[in-house]
Amino acid sequence: MLELEARAEPSRLMSCLSPLLAVALMLAGGLLVFSALGKDPGEGFRVFFLNPIKDLYGISELLLKATPLMLCAIGLAIGFRANIWNIGAEGQFMLGAVAATGIALHFDASDGALLLPAMVVAGALGGAAWAAIPALLRTRFNANEILVSLMLVYVAQLFVSWLVFGPWMDPDGFNFPQTRMFGDAALLPALLDGTRLHLGFALAITVLVAGHAFMNRSHAGFRMRVAGQAPDAARYAGFSAARTVWTGLLLGGAAAGLAGMAEVAGPMGQLTDKVGSGYGFAAIIVAFVGRLNAFGIFLASLLMALLYIGGEQAQQYLNLPSSISMVFQGMLLFFLLGADVLINYRLRLRRRAG
Repeated sequence: MLELEARAEPSRLMSCLSPLLAVALMLAGGLLVFSALGKDPGEGFRVFFLNPIKDLYGISELLLKATPLMLCAIGLAIGFRANIWNIGAEGQFMLGAVAATGIALHFDASDGALLLPAMVVAGALGGAAWAAIPALLRTRFNANEILVSLMLVYVAQLFVSWLVFGPWMDPDGFNFPQTRMFGDAALLPALLDGTRLHLGFALAITVLVAGHAFMNRSHAGFRMRVAGQAPDAARYAGFSAARTVWTGLLLGGAAAGLAGMAEVAGPMGQLTDKVGSGYGFAAIIVAFVGRLNAFGIFLASLLMALLYIGGEQAQQYLNLPSSISMVFQGMLLFFLLGADVLINYRLRLRRRAG
């Protein structure tokens, strides 16, 4: 019979292979799901995974969808490496969108070149300010940052709703919960003609590179890695636990805020009550599938974006509910958690005695 046997030390090979194993099991599980729903598994696979990337426009949409996931996930990874569990990136995403929208609406008549940079800064500061709340409560009152950051997501949703149903509602918008459309100067320029892919993707790649450098090439990143892997050693070395908490949460919040800014200044072009699209929660899966590594996060973001778009394609061509993409996300997380057991344990075949 099969038994789990503890490894002498964690397996670096399985740490790399477990996301691939989880993806393979998710694909196999997906075929079973399509079959259970009465659809041809081969056709379902083609529509869900191949249709979205069959041409240049499809690939551009994939990169567009991956942009906020990359930004949120790399910020979360910095904190997760230090065991700072920021679960509220979704709320920080929305506050970044709100801050950027405030700049765009206030300077609506402006066509200056500084408007977009100001929105970028405002988005990062908005997300960081929202993340500062759990950071303050953790360092001053030892409040659990998981619960605080998660509960603040719902506060952010209500705040956005109040704005778009109230003071920021478009007077010419037929009472829809949305702001005025941004002016051209407040929109991110397109990277490819004929597509919606915008400069936010280049920003996301830049932040990924900066995140990699911070985590692996800076003294602050080293302190955070030590705090996560050996807390006792970090305390002995005099590394400030409070500074680690503030750094992890503020950087995560700023990155999520940038993602929110890129969303409202990109494909949306305005703030609506639907600005929270679950990117902040999906980015948690992306960060762990990517092994808290910048390049891994890039690849995992593409996969998660494919699941989002594949769900839309399945809804359109297979008459399946849009929630099918959530089923695939759930399977990916489930199989990843299962495969990660093999990092610290190995399977052994033991014969029954007698």
